[in-house]
Amino acid sequence: MVGIEPESGGVSGADTLEADLVRRIEAEGALSLESYMAEALLHPRWGYYANRDPLGAGGDFITAPEVSQVFGELIGLWCADLWSRMGAPDPVILAELGPGRGTLMADALRAARVVPGFAAALRLHLVERGAALRAAQARTLAAFDPHWHDDLATLPPGPVLLIANEFLDALPIRQFVRGDDGWHERRVAAADGRLGFALDPAPADVALPDAAPGSIAETRPAAEALARHLGARLAVGGGAALFIDYGHVARSCGDTLQAVRRHRPAAVLDAPGTADLTAHVDFAAFADASAGARVWGPVTQGAFLLALGLEARTEALVANATPAKASALRSGSRRLADPAAMGRLFKVLALTHPDAPPPAGFDGERAP
Repeated sequence: MVGIEPESGGVSGADTLEADLVRRIEAEGALSLESYMAEALLHPRWGYYANRDPLGAGGDFITAPEVSQVFGELIGLWCADLWSRMGAPDPVILAELGPGRGTLMADALRAARVVPGFAAALRLHLVERGAALRAAQARTLAAFDPHWHDDLATLPPGPVLLIANEFLDALPIRQFVRGDDGWHERRVAAADGRLGFALDPAPADVALPDAAPGSIAETRPAAEALARHLGARLAVGGGAALFIDYGHVARSCGDTLQAVRRHRPAAVLDAPGTADLTAHVDFAAFADASAGARVWGPVTQGAFLLALGLEARTEALVANATPAKASALRSGSRRLADPAAMGRLFKVLALTHPDAPPPAGFDGERAP
């Protein structure tokens, strides 16, 4: 390995994920960043999502469903509307990837009750590995008889309506640094009991765009595998998948990997398993991998939510709210749609069966 760059403060105890990774690297060699992220997020004992609820003011980050109930309600109506125009298949799999506490799904199902027959037709399936979050989802969604999966591949066959809000950004990435002789993979190495970044001295056998020396490129194999799986499934079984996340539309270079702990930035290699790790989504690569499905968007989150009736739904709730609640509702909706807040950074992309009707919300502004 070339040029180890320490970032961690060192191993704080022998019984930690950091210590375990150092021992593994010393025995087997440097890890890919993809492997490091997978261990830091999903290790069955020490992984970030293994046994904690990271959401809310007392956690590490807040997602759109916690910002406003209107977010989940509009997505629920989006699903029910598309189900009706698909011919109202019964049963239909309603699935969510990374459902958090179940907040989005609870809001979605409450709103979707206005569409006759939808609640009776749906079968609720949740893809979640974390024990603490599964417990929270069970409490929130008990009335809808949810079924859990560790992986998308075990969902039952048939028409599916799938929701994934801030799911793709947490899938592990690989990073490559451009050298004079081509691209070299960035890895996680160890020296003197500390974790740090290092470059594989051998050029990487991977197709990446030309760029200036020193440039960083990122790939996300797990996201592309997910897109391929969904493309094949939707082409045969029908339905749609809705992805909402932050990222870029056109392929570009740059280091977007970040760690967040207690709502503040943290070092990526510091105390693995105690901070959230994410990177921007490459929507172009994801769309290209979804052969078999039709791609809609991406559009900006603000344009999407406004097209679905964000303002009208907010004001309907405000009409029966206390002054404090009304203020919170309007503030939450502004945060979701304002280009200076979440409205432009977050993008929305849908995959459907090639012959499916156009999904609502995709006639607005195309994401830049």
